[in-house]
Formats: sequence, C-alpha cells, structure tokens
Amino acid sequence: MIYIWVGAAGFMGAVLRYALGVLFYDADAFFPFSTLTANLTGSFLLAWFTFELIHRFSLSKATKSAIGTGFIGSFTTFSTLSVETVTLMNQGSVLLASVYVLVSIIGGLILSHLGYSLGARRRAG
Repeated sequence: MIYIWVGAAGFMGAVLRYALGVLFYDADAFFPFSTLTANLTGSFLLAWFTFELIHRFSLSKATKSAIGTGFIGSFTTFSTLSVETVTLMNQGSVLLASVYVLVSIIGGLILSHLGYSLGARRRAG
C-alpha cells in the first residue's frame, strides 16, 4: 500500500515540478531558473518536513515516505541539474555552469540548514 501513496504523492510533485518549469520557461533564458528554484525549495522543504512535521505530528511510515520520497523527491531533480550543467558547458558557458552548480549546492545546504533550524526551533518552543 505504501507504494500507492508514494506514487500518488510522486505524481503530484512531478506535476508541480512541470508547472514550475512552464511558469519559468523562456526559450531565450541563459540560466535554468526553474530547476534551481525546484531544487532549492525542495532542499528547504525536505529538511523542514524531516525536523518539524515528523516530530510534531504522529505520521505513519506511508505518509512520511509519500511526502519525503514521493512528493519532494519527484519535485526536485538532480538529473536535470546535471544535464543542464553539461549543456551550459557544451555551449561554452563554463563560468555560468560553475555558478549554477555552486549556487545549487551551497544554496541547497543553506536552505536545508534553514529548514532544519526552523523545524528544531518550533519543536523546542
């Protein structure tokens, strides 16, 4: 049964990710803003979810897996980050590709820390 919950939540995360891509789509864009937005948002949400919601509410294993693995996992996209980075490099934009990777990783770590901190603070307070 857990597979159904993960799959349903994954469907919703994937649809939201697609909608974000459509919202930010620009054929002339020089930078992959939609993927960066999805990955940074997902970094915050997964940390916040892990350290706030799981401890605040008694969630079943199926619900935890559905939200974390299904919804957030399908919303974020490391493979697209990788392909977009290689594409930027192949277009001769090595500096932009490097900035993209650094902002993605460092920004993801910062937002994960923020999500964790907010979740831990609310639990303590």
